[in-house]
Amino acid sequence: MSRPAVGQDRRGPGADRGRGPLRLVLAVAALIAMLGNWPLWQALAELGLLQTAKGWGLAVALGVAVFGALVALMSALAWRLTLKPVAIFLLLATAAGAHYMLAYRIVIDQTMLVNVLQTDPREAADVLSLRMLATLVLGGLLPAWAVWRTPVHFGRLGARLGRNLGGLLLGLALVVAAVLASFQPLSSTMRNHKQLRYLINPLNSIYALGLVATEPLRRNDRVLLPLGEDARPGPSHAPGAPPPNKPPLLLLVVGETARAGNFSLNGYPRPTNAELAKLPVISWRNAWSCGTNTAASVPCMFSHLGREQFAGRKANHENLLDVVQRAGMAVLWIDNQAGCKGVCARVPNVETTALKHPQLCPDGECFDPIMLDGLDARIAALPAERRARGVLLVMHQMGSHGPAYHKRVPPLAKRFLPECSTNNLQDCSREQLVNAYDNTIAYTDRFLAQAISWLQQREQDNDTALLYVSDHGESLGENNLYLHGLPYAIAPDVQKRVPWITWLSPGFAQRQRLDVACLRGRADAEISHDHLFHSVLGLLDVQTGVWQRALDAYVGCRGR
Repeated sequence: MSRPAVGQDRRGPGADRGRGPLRLVLAVAALIAMLGNWPLWQALAELGLLQTAKGWGLAVALGVAVFGALVALMSALAWRLTLKPVAIFLLLATAAGAHYMLAYRIVIDQTMLVNVLQTDPREAADVLSLRMLATLVLGGLLPAWAVWRTPVHFGRLGARLGRNLGGLLLGLALVVAAVLASFQPLSSTMRNHKQLRYLINPLNSIYALGLVATEPLRRNDRVLLPLGEDARPGPSHAPGAPPPNKPPLLLLVVGETARAGNFSLNGYPRPTNAELAKLPVISWRNAWSCGTNTAASVPCMFSHLGREQFAGRKANHENLLDVVQRAGMAVLWIDNQAGCKGVCARVPNVETTALKHPQLCPDGECFDPIMLDGLDARIAALPAERRARGVLLVMHQMGSHGPAYHKRVPPLAKRFLPECSTNNLQDCSREQLVNAYDNTIAYTDRFLAQAISWLQQREQDNDTALLYVSDHGESLGENNLYLHGLPYAIAPDVQKRVPWITWLSPGFAQRQRLDVACLRGRADAEISHDHLFHSVLGLLDVQTGVWQRALDAYVGCRGR
């Protein structure tokens, strides 16, 4: 006699009516709703919402609603080929989501999920830990193994269809009853504490995954709309234009995870900008990002649309690099991060992450100064006719990428000790965590000073300038929040306020008729990533109808 396959009934027909799919559905849904949503219950407690009977009623209603939604979802998929895979996926997704929400106090939405999907193996290694392994094993793999080994009797197709429909209706009824029973406190809580809706595990991940999967239906990614087809060099590029001009060379450094508040140029009491403080740079202290993670911010930074329009766009457009290249100038993107997120797809680009350099890439990851190594040769390899009109050079930093801040700085360059040397940030003291992060800012300061030194060496051939803008900020344990990526509407300012630093050679300032004293006087003016597209076009004197004077951050100090 052949043995029954794993997952099939072993006791014969009719002997296990109590072991139908609904029992498994109810057990998995209860486990996830109670234990898998620990981050949600913890957040309710920290907000003081569990101190009254009314608050406990709200928590119970939330739990019942989550339980009901999961019952409805799994009942609809309670078929022989789908039930166990779906239940196992939900358990693993719940365990992973709970770990990250507890460890770093993040929430899960569409942009966070995109960030996860775009994470490369090197970035993924930075967040691996024994704690994460324990959570995945105890909260995901062991329950998943139990689900896989549990015998389930599915019965005939017609009866199964009726039972699945009954389970679906039961789950929906529980959701409706829970919401109606606590509608007023539930709606008030979700309105006043929007972050809670992104903690409902794993429904937050399922909803985000649905948005990502249906995005092509909401936006046509197959068509790339042209931009700035009228782009051309402005008057400063004309032969013999006063003063005698050399081709402009603008180095745009895209910072990573740098928050403006930790720059001593902006008033931070620690000397994190010891090198830049010696140079005539302008640091604007009130600059804001258009996203809270790289996947959202970098494409938005280089777009002409601005944050609000970019988020709701229905089509893809060309970006800043395309417009500059269309004006006849040379463009080069050098990346020491996890890619340009599509921004550099149509311009020459170089990845330094896999380079072998004994000092700058000692452990398979390169420090940011690798982007300056051999840079003259990279510039010389660009088409000569384009270099004669000007060069836009973009460098995408590794910068302050967390949580392994300690990996971003070579040992001899660490200024603030002791530092946090683990990716379990909550295990470090506040002092150790800030030391590790401030070391990355001080190393960025050193890198930018080196970049300016390189630009100064090219002043014989080019009018040079540097613009440094970070993609987003970072939370360092304030209000028990770590890293970044919270939805923009609820993210704290430290995740959205970014440094914006400018250095102009005398020739570049004269060429663009920029009053440096005037720029310094505007250090507290509010600007944002919405200004970057138009500001770069203005600095390079690219004339096009898509340039907006009101969004050029430098235009108010030009021509004085």
